[in-house]
Amino acid sequence: MHADLLIHADWLIPVEQPGILEQHSIAVSDGRISAIAPRAEAIEQIQAEESIELPGHALIPGLVNAHTHSPMTLFRGLADDLPLMTWLHDYIWPAEARWVHEEFVADGSRLAIAEMIRSGTTCFNDMYFFPDITARVAIQAGMRATVGLIVIDFPSTWASDAGDYLDKAIAVHDQLRNDPLVRTAFAPHAPYSVADDPLRRVATLANELELPIHMHVHETVAEVRTGLEHFGQRPIERLHRLNMVTPALLGVHMTQLEPAEIALFSRCAAHVVHCPESNLKLASGHCPVAALMDAGINVALGTDGAASNNDLDMLGEMQTAALRAKGQAADACALPAHAALRMATLNGARALGIDDETGSLKVGKSADLVAVDLSQPETQPVYNAISQLVYAAGREQVQHVWIRGRQVLHRRELTTIDLPLTLRRAAAWRTQIKDKSA
Repeated sequence: MHADLLIHADWLIPVEQPGILEQHSIAVSDGRISAIAPRAEAIEQIQAEESIELPGHALIPGLVNAHTHSPMTLFRGLADDLPLMTWLHDYIWPAEARWVHEEFVADGSRLAIAEMIRSGTTCFNDMYFFPDITARVAIQAGMRATVGLIVIDFPSTWASDAGDYLDKAIAVHDQLRNDPLVRTAFAPHAPYSVADDPLRRVATLANELELPIHMHVHETVAEVRTGLEHFGQRPIERLHRLNMVTPALLGVHMTQLEPAEIALFSRCAAHVVHCPESNLKLASGHCPVAALMDAGINVALGTDGAASNNDLDMLGEMQTAALRAKGQAADACALPAHAALRMATLNGARALGIDDETGSLKVGKSADLVAVDLSQPETQPVYNAISQLVYAAGREQVQHVWIRGRQVLHRRELTTIDLPLTLRRAAAWRTQIKDKSA
């Protein structure tokens, strides 16, 4: 058998099936996984153009960040230690009105993608203005992405009203419909920021175009209270009335849930995206992950944006999610390490409708691969590689990353992004924003 690339690692973690493959190899051909075999067998049977030895490394599927706002990385640290609505109304939305345009989105997206690749993320689900710009930057970097076709009632530098957002959404979708790396999803911002008529249209279009719907839902107590005051319904009840609680829906945050709402999501096969660190930092509440998983709901993992997290580190997010779930459930068995890793990989891919393409190590899937060096003192000795990844490993241990078989990180060095230029651009934005805000 011939292959373009043959990677040998001490541990392969397929994710789709529980367990760890020790001393195994992965062959890559035409950007896809063409074989998985014991190391000795692979060396004997596979002739590769390039072979890579990774002693002390675990090879995992690329991490899927199921919720972020990548251009907002340029607002990292701008307004910390504030509750969500104060943070939004008094700081973030005014800053966006002043600064967000195509150049800002391009530079912020590039900085975010650099951080994500260096953290082992190979796919992100974004929600922000100028999604065509984020898509362009992702394509240039060789990054897999789902860009959110944002819909919101108030005007921005991207669109004037809900109708304009939807018109531009369709145009961006048409532009990207055949791209091998970047897909689209409708992204109505939240129940409190989008009226009934645009939401009905989103539900119809998403069904016609077979696109996901990516939305903040039940993030805070205030959101639920506002829904009751303005619509006479809790937000999830209202979304159900508008035919939006379907297998297409990714409900992000979901910290304020009643048993009937969990049952509804389960019955409708809707997805939940858990963002534990952002929820903790903004004191928004706690997503009942264990209860959701017990109900059979697919729960993915996201970082939220760097303006509210303040990083895009999915390894760190896994650890927080696992520990938080145990504490919340008062059960040390809640969200075990393998389940946390699955949330950060296959569950995210499933929520985005791309689990046939990525999210696990399986022959035929895209070669979205991450090599994590577990030979460092911080992760020694290795009794269980999955436990080390979730509870001990840091993103600085991510050494190599491939997306569709293309190496985008080599020994911690980005191969598709000019990092010095990206950092200079970020520094220039900091100076500009800080000076104008003074």
